Amino acid sequence: MAGENCTVFTDFILLGLSGRQDVQQGLFVLFLLVYGITVIANLGMILLINLDPRLHTPMYYFLSNLSFCDVCYSSTVSPRMLADFLSEQKRIPYHLCAFQMFLFGAFADVECVMLSVMAYDRYVAICNPLLYTVVMSKRLCTQLVAIVYVQGLVYSAIFTYCTIRLSFCNSNIINHFFCDFPPLLALSSSDTTINEIVMFTYSSCVLGFSVVTVLLSYSYIINTILRMNSAEGRRKAFSTCASHLTAVAIFYGTLVFMYFRPSSSYSMDTDKMASVFYTVVIPMLNPLIYSLRNKDVKGALKKAVGTKLCS
Repeated sequence: MAGENCTVFTDFILLGLSGRQDVQQGLFVLFLLVYGITVIANLGMILLINLDPRLHTPMYYFLSNLSFCDVCYSSTVSPRMLADFLSEQKRIPYHLCAFQMFLFGAFADVECVMLSVMAYDRYVAICNPLLYTVVMSKRLCTQLVAIVYVQGLVYSAIFTYCTIRLSFCNSNIINHFFCDFPPLLALSSSDTTINEIVMFTYSSCVLGFSVVTVLLSYSYIINTILRMNSAEGRRKAFSTCASHLTAVAIFYGTLVFMYFRPSSSYSMDTDKMASVFYTVVIPMLNPLIYSLRNKDVKGALKKAVGTKLCS
């Protein structure tokens, strides 16, 4: 990070969401509640899936991994943000900033690709129901999840390495509430052209692959559903996919808005609001979307609560 005539910064200062102390106290209470719901809802989903034998299927195996990812995803940002709401100096050491950036990038990528894997799972279940248990074997499901996590870690490691090699000579003040790639690229005094090309290319490949997988899967799914003779069958199939489509639309839509623009067009205030949505709100919404619109999950929850009350 050091260079000729370059001030060496050992930490960064995060401006956060607001500079007003009264507003920060209100935000602390709000985001503490949201983070609490996120952790309880996602861990509850994982526990419910593990405890109920009816949910031991590929669909819920992927959903439990999505919930795990949401907890980790949110936990890379929320605890630090909550602590900063109560502190005057929102300093974060350089190495912790890099570590936060790495973890956030990894889990964001994992969530993106995991949603496309879940779309493929729904395609096999609806379009090839007789072959579902054969195609989506336990071994294949484990391999798919492993591939998702490995590529996410590699993706984030590359981006983090490229970012920490930049020089930050002019300022160490990040106009954001956590360490993310775009704000650091905007802050850097180095030429970030290569970084932007790498980030745009890799992100385009990952998001492009995920979106194409989702679109192809659901084009076949919709075609199959429309050819069903049973109205009840069509309703059940659409109901199964509705939760996933909602989660996909919210997550991918926010990612496209956030990352597929040149750094010169960034408005940090707007981006901070969008970042709050996909780092804090979406991890809370996912388990609620899947539980409120899913009969199997609601049934398992009622059974678990009933068993607990009876005991």
